[in-house]
Amino acid sequence: MHQPEYRDLQTGEFKLPWTYLHVIKDYVDMAAHLEAVPKAKAVVNFAPILLEQIEEYARQVNGYLHDQISITDPLLAALVDPSIPANPEQRMKLVKDCMRANRERQINRYPTFKRLIEMADWLEHHYDSLTYVNSQFIGDILAWYHLIWMGETIKLTDSRIKRLIEKGSGYTLHDRIEIIEVIAEQLTSIICRYKALAKKGQVELSVTPYAHPIMPLLLDLNSTHEAMPDAPLPELDTYPGGDERVKWHLDKGVQTFKRLFGFKPKGCWPSEGGVSAQTLKILGDFGFDWTASGGSVLHNSLSLPENGKKSGIHHPFRLQETDIACFFRDDGLSDLIGFEYSKWHADDAVSDLIHHIENIAVHETGDKVVSIIMDGENAWEYYPANGYYFLSALYERLADHPSIELTTFSECLQHKVEVKSLAKMIAGSWVYGTFSTWIGDADKNRGWDMLGDAKWTFDKVISAGRLTDKQMQQAELQLAVCEGSDWFWWFGDYNPGEAVSNFEKQFRLNLANLYRLLEEEPPAYLAMSFTQGSGAPAMGGAMRPGVELT
Repeated sequence: MHQPEYRDLQTGEFKLPWTYLHVIKDYVDMAAHLEAVPKAKAVVNFAPILLEQIEEYARQVNGYLHDQISITDPLLAALVDPSIPANPEQRMKLVKDCMRANRERQINRYPTFKRLIEMADWLEHHYDSLTYVNSQFIGDILAWYHLIWMGETIKLTDSRIKRLIEKGSGYTLHDRIEIIEVIAEQLTSIICRYKALAKKGQVELSVTPYAHPIMPLLLDLNSTHEAMPDAPLPELDTYPGGDERVKWHLDKGVQTFKRLFGFKPKGCWPSEGGVSAQTLKILGDFGFDWTASGGSVLHNSLSLPENGKKSGIHHPFRLQETDIACFFRDDGLSDLIGFEYSKWHADDAVSDLIHHIENIAVHETGDKVVSIIMDGENAWEYYPANGYYFLSALYERLADHPSIELTTFSECLQHKVEVKSLAKMIAGSWVYGTFSTWIGDADKNRGWDMLGDAKWTFDKVISAGRLTDKQMQQAELQLAVCEGSDWFWWFGDYNPGEAVSNFEKQFRLNLANLYRLLEEEPPAYLAMSFTQGSGAPAMGGAMRPGVELT
């Protein structure tokens, strides 16, 4: 589970609503599926910066309900605002915000909401007509938007949500407050639910470096060339102090995890499965028992002559001179779930997946660990009913299968599964086995140069001793947010324009805030957009396959 830092840390305002929306739709459903099948097991990873945002949302929403304290997420605040804004621009922004959902699976599923969105489409092209749109339209579209984002398990079990969906229109302020009460319950309980699943042994919880940086790139930008020898790199030769920053993210991430879950995790999912020999050495030295990456990283590495005879992929490996086991994603099976099975009948999809796993058991000798590693949120909006039927059938049938055992990575190691040796590794990520999603084109490289400028300034100011301890802590947190992977993911013209715009604005804001915390003037270039998107990638660009399609 991962979301980047969506807050402006200087004002506290949430700039995008994806954290709370994915909590109520995806993180709730994933927990419920596991709770419903006690014999099921899974590894669930949480990015610490996501955990902190969930915690802050829960605090704010409960503060609103109990003490009428303002909510700093504009969309969530609008849901319970007694007065609908009269300003046409503000109204249009709310309308457009409520159009950000999957058309086929979320919007068209509900005829009443579909009609509202068709009206919203028309309003986008007839802006002057907003003057004649009444407040009830805005209130209804806000209510419906939050209803469609509710997890399927909530829709099936919560009588309030059932009743409000059946109502269909004419939502009152009381209705909208009922919706936020449900949201508050989910935000407040979600971390506890995963903690309870971990305590029962059903779930192994793992962690990511604090703000989700690509560790191999912070350590050595030239690691890009291990899998992409001809990729152009930024003007920045190396990220200054990268080794120190990686250790900071790991330490801060584990601190946050321990505070919320009460124990130190045994495993670390490195941001985006980004690994290199240097990264594995640091993770092992940090005390983690296991990590994981993409199948293409293993495929690239096994092709090296140093690794000798070809080995089966369904095993953990240990790179020589490191102390950590590395599991590798079965890209084919994981991508079937992410990109194909949403088009199938749920029972057929589950049968097909199990058939593939049975074939692996038959054709590979010895212990076999099939690692299916999935995006925890974005896949399910492409499935009917948020993947409810697929996931229910999947867990039930795998849990009862006579020869397939659901397990966790730590249990595999405890049961002495064979850990094979790897003489050399080619650095890469779970996406294509390369770092091409984060570096190597003009816009992504420009982002790295901007980040490098900010880090040089950070180092200069810190070494001069100009800041108080509190200012240093604030600046360090702000720097960490700037180092997150998500900004670079979205830079580039193959991504959708609106998403690129949202993320590059946030990146520039984060950098500008860092300069201000350092009491330095932000460079003029931070006032100007440097990347635009005009593409239409599969699944909206929020997911990538593990293997590059040619």
